[in-house]
Amino acid sequence: MASYLEDLVDSLISSSALVTYWNYIFPVLVGLYLAISLYDKHRYGRNKKLRITEPAATEKSGNKLDGIEYVGDLEYAEYDPLPALEEKPHIPYSGATVTLATDPLEAANRFYAIANNRRSVRMFSSKPVDVAIVERCIQVAGTAPSGAHTEPWTFCLVSDPSIKANIREIIEAEEFVNYTQRMAKQWVTDLRPIRTNHIKEYLTEAPHLVLVFKQTYGYKDSPTGTDKKQHYYNEISTSISTGMLLCALQCAGLSSLVTTPLNCGPMLRTLLERPPNEKLMVLLPVGYPADDCTVPDLQRKPLEDILVRY
Repeated sequence: MASYLEDLVDSLISSSALVTYWNYIFPVLVGLYLAISLYDKHRYGRNKKLRITEPAATEKSGNKLDGIEYVGDLEYAEYDPLPALEEKPHIPYSGATVTLATDPLEAANRFYAIANNRRSVRMFSSKPVDVAIVERCIQVAGTAPSGAHTEPWTFCLVSDPSIKANIREIIEAEEFVNYTQRMAKQWVTDLRPIRTNHIKEYLTEAPHLVLVFKQTYGYKDSPTGTDKKQHYYNEISTSISTGMLLCALQCAGLSSLVTTPLNCGPMLRTLLERPPNEKLMVLLPVGYPADDCTVPDLQRKPLEDILVRY
């Protein structure tokens, strides 16, 4: 039996196309290898100096740094010794001078009470909200820190009923597919206590919608206005800014809801005619809660469960 198998293998090998056409295949493989080698050398050669001089800052996978979204030719652009920001003398700073109370602990307690009072609301009143209040809260968000002070965020404030209706149509169509096909069964099950589904009445009920876009890159001040500028940690920076916006809205007595419409970003960006360097992060309905508004009976983790002291 063993002898029969050996003869069968020898027969298959000897008659295979690989052996028959080896004299043609081998040169093709060599040519392909050389082409790949030349491509890698051309692609990464210009960054060789960077990889040698800054090894501690690079990842194992190459010269891409954590926290940066490399976009287009910007990743391999020639080194520009001029900073994106104007170099000016630093100015004195004396620390926080505007606080909720003169006593630091009392101020912290007051802000905790404001933040702890916030709940995500899915039932909004039709009561109008002065747009100036929301705009001021967005201005608060614009004071957030950002990587290299790139301020990589755009806030789209939508109050027009027809545009809100278009947004709802886009989101509900995609969310139906998300809930029925894309999202795992466990994910949908975990959302059951929150009582959320693909129907999003709040998108048209809330007086205002704030769509927060992160800018993956920007543009330098130049005669053409087309020179790209890297935005470092754009997602982290925009997330911090969004958190400040949530707190500002709460301080102003407004309710909000953080939503992340899956697979809707490109369509909403097109609807609002936003440029390709902007990507939707979150959408916030903003307004007052409805008279019959209810929220889940949830408790937040105590301090001892989220704090590790050293």
